[in-house]
Amino acid sequence: MREHNAELEHGLENEAAAGAFAALAAQHGSTRMTSLIRVDTQPGRERPFVIACLALLVAICWACLVFRALRIATLDPPPPGTVLATPPYRASELGLVLAMWGAVLSAITLPAATPVILLFAHINRLARAVRFPNLGTLAFILGYLAAWIGFGACATLAQWALHDAGLLDTGMAIVNGAGCGLLLVAAGIYQWTPAKHACLRHCRAPLSFVVTSWRPGLAGALRMGCTHGLYCVGCWWLLMLLLFAAGVTNLGALLGLAGLVMLEKLVPGGAVVACVGGLGLLGWGTLLLFP
Repeated sequence: MREHNAELEHGLENEAAAGAFAALAAQHGSTRMTSLIRVDTQPGRERPFVIACLALLVAICWACLVFRALRIATLDPPPPGTVLATPPYRASELGLVLAMWGAVLSAITLPAATPVILLFAHINRLARAVRFPNLGTLAFILGYLAAWIGFGACATLAQWALHDAGLLDTGMAIVNGAGCGLLLVAAGIYQWTPAKHACLRHCRAPLSFVVTSWRPGLAGALRMGCTHGLYCVGCWWLLMLLLFAAGVTNLGALLGLAGLVMLEKLVPGGAVVACVGGLGLLGWGTLLLFP
């Protein structure tokens, strides 16, 4: 029965996509509606290439993060009670911190964004919005990452301030237990807010987004990717800030966040997962605030 329902949903999605292709053709007047559908003699042929590129990018990001975490783990911990000197970040160090946040955010969010990227690549090829469809897909990905890099720049500034105030340890985690507890409580409460669920509904409906927000050309693809990325930032920004509590180089925390983001976005009960995760974060933060 479940397999039948899955096949029915897949068929409905394909039918909706075909309708979207036809609407795009009618809108741009470049191709007849029927010919736009018939020209797709090899459905999904762009998938292997796009998936391979995304997998390579995510693998590079995770490799950089693992290397950074192992390098920090090899450092000798200071004796208990030692006050660490925290010289201010230099410009080059700020650049490295921003690059680290970019790798973190890309490693966590790109796997969950794969369905919308694949859908955009498919429709972009059929609609012939640009001469080279892969360039349009690249522009979409760059727009998506630009939204997260903007968030990463804000996180870098926050880390700069915390570092100069001496509030971070060698793993780049906040040393104050109450501060970590407040972050966890705030993230747990946000998981239940209308803003969170509005952004989550948008992120979980890639077909609706691509059809209703379609923009032709490379600039349009870049804008669409940035728009979708902003909705995703609105959905998970507080979860990403939990890295200040766990440590930006904490591999366990990174994997946990990546798993939670994937579950919220891709499983059928994503909204329920978000609420349950919020309860867990709220309880954890309360234990830190009132041990």
